[in-house]
Amino acid sequence: MSNRLNLREFQQGLIDRIRSPDTAGARASTLGVQIAGQNFLVEMGDIAEVLPLPPLTIVPFVKPWFRGVANVRGNLYCVVDMAAYSHGGATAPEGQAQAPGDANNRVLLVAERHGINAALLVDCVLGLRDARTWLQSNGSDQQIEYRDERGAIWRKLDVRGLVGQEGFLQIGG
Repeated sequence: MSNRLNLREFQQGLIDRIRSPDTAGARASTLGVQIAGQNFLVEMGDIAEVLPLPPLTIVPFVKPWFRGVANVRGNLYCVVDMAAYSHGGATAPEGQAQAPGDANNRVLLVAERHGINAALLVDCVLGLRDARTWLQSNGSDQQIEYRDERGAIWRKLDVRGLVGQEGFLQIGG
């Protein structure tokens, strides 16, 4: 019996290894996504989960960027089309809220620490990215831009700032 590992001890050991300075610096902490054809970096701590676009329940009389409500394992999430919200476009075609607009579309569930059950609809997920070695510059709107090794431009998606915007919380059309 003494050779058996307690599940709680195993989980704590994993958490300690992840948080240790030796491994924390070696891992990428941002997820690359595409919104309206532009590349964005999202801090992993700002999202709880990445999912394919689930079936949506349409909500009448809302802004065009509010795609509907999704039931994810018994929890309701308000789905915001980030392309429509930030750029006036649309990730998935209008009128197709029940079905994904594209097989690559994904929703990013906003982390609980932000206190809002929101899901951000993005064009696609590009995988983990490590921008620490990329060139930094100021963009046209004074937002920091990163240029990867292939010359592609990336911006940070400020989830905390996004969910704090008054317009983000006002969905009525």
